[in-house]
Amino acid sequence: MNLKQLIPFGVGLEEFIALGAAVFVAISIVVVWRGLLEKAPAQRRIKAIVERRATLRQALVAPKRRGRAETLNVARRTLRYFRLMTGKPVENARSKLIRAGFRSRDAVTLFLFAKLCLPIVLGVMVVVMAYVVELYDLAPRTRLFMSLGAILLGFYLPDLLVKNLIDKRTHLLTRSMPDMLDLLVICAEAGLALDNALVRVSKEIRLNCAEMADEMELTSAELGFMSERRIALENLYKRTALPSMQALANTLIQSERYGTPLAQSLRVLSRELRDERLMKAEEKAARLPATLTVPMMIFIMPTLFIVLIGPGILRAIDGLGGLAK
Repeated sequence: MNLKQLIPFGVGLEEFIALGAAVFVAISIVVVWRGLLEKAPAQRRIKAIVERRATLRQALVAPKRRGRAETLNVARRTLRYFRLMTGKPVENARSKLIRAGFRSRDAVTLFLFAKLCLPIVLGVMVVVMAYVVELYDLAPRTRLFMSLGAILLGFYLPDLLVKNLIDKRTHLLTRSMPDMLDLLVICAEAGLALDNALVRVSKEIRLNCAEMADEMELTSAELGFMSERRIALENLYKRTALPSMQALANTLIQSERYGTPLAQSLRVLSRELRDERLMKAEEKAARLPATLTVPMMIFIMPTLFIVLIGPGILRAIDGLGGLAK
């Protein structure tokens, strides 16, 4: 059997060879294409890694969530038993935590539970260390004062921590307020509405001050769903308790009510805040000489006296020693 017998009738040798070459080229192209584009093993491997990571993360987070839920349940039952979840102290604690950046419903519960439990825990620890274990040989009055001090520290420690967080957050918001107003002026001059302007400002200022970005986003959301826009702007001041935020809220309310140009009002307010910040910096610089007087008298003047008078005193001592001989 030769090659011509394998060729179908009516097909020439040249046509058969060309057809075979075309089929071979097509098969080669398909094989190369699948070899270059087939990523099923890698995709399956990546998918398996992602699923494994999610499984491990759920395994790690689930006990924490369960433990947190159990802690919250215990805290709620304890506070309800002592009737500590109602009244003005709860509102004061909620306002403090909001100013510190904690907006969760469970933050008030954990804060009040900490104020209730920390005095007991610290008091018991100090009593055990002072009276039972007796780590140090202390007088009875000293042990009593230490125990009372631990109880008072446990009672005031949550308030001190929250106050520290409020001060830090207030400082960050105050420092970024003029920059936020400048961005808001640019957005207002570009023709954006107040809601869209706040969203845009929050995106631009997030890298500089995340706290200010969160406040702007929350205010924009409240402006969108609240019946009165004035309430949303007043809530901005209540969450921060800053005079500059109050001035901003009043400016925006007046602009909404009377139709005054928003960009011009914001530009004036931004200039005033920058002048106020400059005046505070100048005031701190003016107080600096009086502030440095005491450290200079304590640390620098004795060293200066030693350097200037020390050699003369040493030569006088040597001279007097020579006369004695």
